[in-house]
Amino acid sequence: MKRRSDRWTVVRFVAQSATVGLAIAFLVVLVRPDLVNPPRERPNAPVNSYADAVAASSPAVANIYTERTLTPPGVGAGGTLRGGFLGSGVVIDREGYLVTNWHVVQGADQIRVQLADGRVAAPEIVGTDPETELALLKIDLPDLPSIELGWSDELEVGDVVLAIGNSLGLSQTVTMGIVSATGRGQLNVAVFEDFIQTDAAINIGNSGGALINSRGELVGVNTAVTSSSARNQAPPAGIGFAIPVNLVRGVMAQLIEHGRVIRGYLGTEVVDVSSREAAARGIYGPAVQLRTVTGPAESAGLRAGDILTHVAGQRVFYRQQAMNIVASTQPGERIEVRATRLDGGTITTFAVLEERPPQEGS
Repeated sequence: MKRRSDRWTVVRFVAQSATVGLAIAFLVVLVRPDLVNPPRERPNAPVNSYADAVAASSPAVANIYTERTLTPPGVGAGGTLRGGFLGSGVVIDREGYLVTNWHVVQGADQIRVQLADGRVAAPEIVGTDPETELALLKIDLPDLPSIELGWSDELEVGDVVLAIGNSLGLSQTVTMGIVSATGRGQLNVAVFEDFIQTDAAINIGNSGGALINSRGELVGVNTAVTSSSARNQAPPAGIGFAIPVNLVRGVMAQLIEHGRVIRGYLGTEVVDVSSREAAARGIYGPAVQLRTVTGPAESAGLRAGDILTHVAGQRVFYRQQAMNIVASTQPGERIEVRATRLDGGTITTFAVLEERPPQEGS
């Protein structure tokens, strides 16, 4: 009996030791998983590889497929066609908000979002802002990836950037380039323009996709490429444009909170005035001229034909600049406006801004 008792004592000791050992091993794996599955080393990895940046951001870049009913030119009633279109989008957070270009979803009868992991969802349109070419969608799926947002105001010409999107229907296509310029406007792509210019290749299907920096942070939303107006001439290569992420942040926040973007409105239409034309009025450098005057501008005493030189204390040189200053000011705020009259006189006045009326497609 004693020998049998000793045997069971040994068995219990071994079992207890094994249990304790497994518990310790579990804790080690929980705290230091790298000891069991060490990170994959790439002994011959290129020094200038951007694989880590792509791996961190690409799961949040989605394909967008839309269908629209089209009426070809010259075709009467009943001659409509259904067309399929490509685009891209970026999952901004794990709640399912996804940003893309307005033209990607404009007029769509059906929208389908496909994530990088293959899952498909029909999104809700939270809001659109045609004036910046942005749209915000929302998808309802668990365990969504998201992308880290960078700061576009930190970009400098020469910084490396990568464009990720559904290029020509080839999902998760990555192209590389540099920032060629910042603050590009007067492209007639959107009403309010402040584009990042890049030579990273942007093709059909890339619209709404991610422009990331070398750390994998989103710095822009790819939007447009230049086109050639000359017949039988290929479009210029290496010139694409992206909406800066700082602008995306503001538009997204307002669409979530209000369903629209609230902007200031002066009640004017303006056109650019060249340096030569301005000089004839005694103004040094280009400026903008009022074509029509209504609402707040009319109440402030401005007239059609006045040449604006300063808005809210800033010297304005171009139409786009003046519009951006007014739009970025909240309705109800009072701003100072300085202008030169056609007869050579000057006026300094104050206008209380209204809310900019909704634009087509908003």
